[in-house]
Amino acid sequence: MEEVDHIIIHSLRVIGCDIEEDVTNLKQFSTELIVSAVIRCLKVINSDVDLPNSLPGGMSAKFRIGTSMAAHIQELGYRGEIGYQTFLYSNEQEIRRVLMFLVDKLPKETAEAVEEVLGASVLLQRTIASTLAQQLNSVWTPPYLKQNSITWRGSPPHWQREGASSLCKFHASHLHIPQGMTDLKRKLPKALRSYYSQSLPYVTNQTVHHNDTSSSVIEKMASEITAQQEWENEWNQAGLASRLSEQEYREKKKNKIRKRVMDQLRQDVQRSGDFAASRKAQDLQQMIDSISSRAGSSTKTKGSRFTHTEQLIFAKDEEKTMSQMGGESEVGQGHSEEEIQNQRDAEVEGLREEVSGLVSRLEQMDLEMRKFTASIQQMEEVVSTQGSTNAEKEEAYTVKKRTLDLLPDAENNIAKLQSVVDGSAQRLVTLANQWEKHRAPLIDQYRELKDLSSKKESEGEKKLEEIKAFRVRMKEVADDARHKDEHLKQLVAEYERMTKDVNRSAYTQRIMEIVSNIKKQKDGINTVLIDTRAVQKEINQLTGKLDRTFTVTDELIFRNAKKDEAAKKAYRHLAALHESCELLISTVEETGVIMREIRELEDQIENESKNKVLSNLEKITSDYQQMKKENTALMAKMKQRS
Repeated sequence: MEEVDHIIIHSLRVIGCDIEEDVTNLKQFSTELIVSAVIRCLKVINSDVDLPNSLPGGMSAKFRIGTSMAAHIQELGYRGEIGYQTFLYSNEQEIRRVLMFLVDKLPKETAEAVEEVLGASVLLQRTIASTLAQQLNSVWTPPYLKQNSITWRGSPPHWQREGASSLCKFHASHLHIPQGMTDLKRKLPKALRSYYSQSLPYVTNQTVHHNDTSSSVIEKMASEITAQQEWENEWNQAGLASRLSEQEYREKKKNKIRKRVMDQLRQDVQRSGDFAASRKAQDLQQMIDSISSRAGSSTKTKGSRFTHTEQLIFAKDEEKTMSQMGGESEVGQGHSEEEIQNQRDAEVEGLREEVSGLVSRLEQMDLEMRKFTASIQQMEEVVSTQGSTNAEKEEAYTVKKRTLDLLPDAENNIAKLQSVVDGSAQRLVTLANQWEKHRAPLIDQYRELKDLSSKKESEGEKKLEEIKAFRVRMKEVADDARHKDEHLKQLVAEYERMTKDVNRSAYTQRIMEIVSNIKKQKDGINTVLIDTRAVQKEINQLTGKLDRTFTVTDELIFRNAKKDEAAKKAYRHLAALHESCELLISTVEETGVIMREIRELEDQIENESKNKVLSNLEKITSDYQQMKKENTALMAKMKQRS
């Protein structure tokens, strides 16, 4: 069993189990090591197994994990008796059977890797080399994006995240960047150019702290990109729909925003009564009026044809109004400025009332036009329905008129109709015969073509399924080839890293010695079996010879015993001797049975000693006491909650 244990321990070390060098057989395995080895094997066989790598502290959790492990092993096809007691209260033979089953179930890659016995140092070096190779081939990740990158460093030592010595908070400041310098078509004023080239500080000097430079630049570029994207979206949706140029749309939007700001400022001024009466409010009002008048004088857009016509009409009306106001002002030059202002206000008020009346009339006319349009559409629908009904009635009228025209000469007309019907029926019969003549070959041809098409479709489906199967097979072969190439590269790299002075003949010689020992044991077993059969055969022969000899002697002496007294004594001695021999033989047989039972009992004692019954009983007792403590603690918690 030592060789089996060595193979199992080597396989467990290859798949990553942490087994110390001084552990040479399964008898030295502790409960924690058994559980971790079995869970590791299950995870290598099936990656979906979700079990912890070590036993928890609570007994109920231990029992659940043991039961889950037993269930997973039974799902793999293990047919022996297994349960949580197999792992928690281990038996060397049962553990050996379970681990042998799991090692046999390991994947081929893992089984192929189990080629030579390696020590813990070699496995550690291989793990370090593979980890370094993987890190060199992987993409660099910043330290602040890594998980579990906190280390204990410094003097005095303190917790510090890896690469966090130069980190700072993200704080952005407003930056002034030259605009339009790269656009050769755009001509900037000289004053602005001189400000950009001489007075505007560098970006690195505009922030208060040097650490804020990168964050400020990132914030500025992100805001410009966002603003550009928002402007493109707005121009593609609302700008193109307004039929204005980009510059006109920008001016219109700017004026709209300026007007909204001015209106908001006026409303704020009007809301605050005390502030409105002050000198600052008057200055603010004058400033708002000047800005609004300057903005109104600067807005000149192209607009549509309707806009130009409206502006032209209103311009003429304004000219007439201004001429009238100018004439009246010339007539009334003798009046004072207040009277002139009142007169102008009255005229403006009258014009506003007139404009409001015209607007209301226009709205009323627009409403009437909509009503008339709706009524016209309704009437058109009524006319269309009436036209369709009239056409149907005209058709019915023509049919009835024809029938009424045929009534005076009804008999002749009926005969004519009958002849026409008979002729039509005859033509239908002839046409049906002709159609049947053409139809029969067409149907046969259609059936043949349908059979051919179905055969072709079935063949095409078969070909398609074969192509799909070939593609799947090609993909599997390609994946297998890629995996094998990767495995080959890994093996080549490991071979290049390995020392070339390894002597494999020792392993081969050891294997040959194991095989020769097995052969010797087999030959010894066969020899013992042959000797046992020969002895049994000799015993059977001697027993038969003894029975036959006793039978013949008994008959001869029994014949003479009737006549001779000495023969009677000899017969009695013969019967006593035969009985003593049978008793001796039965005693020898019973002694052999007892000796065999003694050996069996010794084997059972040895097996029970291997089963660690006393230690398992002690462990079960301690687990029972721990479970009682856990139950009492849970009951106390339940009482406190209730």
